[in-house]
Amino acid sequence: MIELNADIGEGCDDRALMPYLARVSIACGGHAGDAASMAAALRLAAEHGTVVGAHPGYPDRAGFGRRAMDAPRETIAAWVTQQIEALAEQAARLGMPLAHVKPHGALYNEAAHDPELAASIAAAVAAFDPRLALIGLAGSELVAAGRAAGLAVLNEAFADRRYRADGGLVSRETAGALMADADAAARQARAFALGEPIAALDGELLSIRAETLCLHSDTPGALNIARAVHAALNGG
Repeated sequence: MIELNADIGEGCDDRALMPYLARVSIACGGHAGDAASMAAALRLAAEHGTVVGAHPGYPDRAGFGRRAMDAPRETIAAWVTQQIEALAEQAARLGMPLAHVKPHGALYNEAAHDPELAASIAAAVAAFDPRLALIGLAGSELVAAGRAAGLAVLNEAFADRRYRADGGLVSRETAGALMADADAAARQARAFALGEPIAALDGELLSIRAETLCLHSDTPGALNIARAVHAALNGG
């Protein structure tokens, strides 16, 4: 059964989504988050027995980490390491282990198709803790880099985003990129879980294999989407 995950600690209503989630990725000081929000997110996850991991992004709060930043690969790797360390410090205080790392926003999307960037991220994760899993866009360069670095990997798909015909995510700036209709998101999620093809934005069918399925807390109607997707995956 495919699991549900969400990115939290970004200033949205995380508590309402938690009953539907198996895994969360916590913003850790790059695009969002500070010591207080990280600790709060960790405690919330602990209340629900939810697996936790780090959600590092470009240090661009004004753009919420959704704009690419031109920086050397070693600098980006250092940003990733620093953010994982920040969350790990808070988690250690609560006696909670981290299970994974999932890049955020532009860093995630760039690493999906840039093998050098993907390798830098994977190397940073492996150097910090080789027991951590790396989450990346299903079938992407980031997943391949994680495997090459000896990490466990999770191929990720999205219930509330539309896809291009090449398997990439449609840019948020494109009309129709977000799937805010709960029933449509549930149908797409069920297709992922069953290994059935989905329709790309241009209508072309594509097949995507994934182990984890992401919901966004800032998508309009996020709670309704979470309920519908959870029900679709659990026979509701």
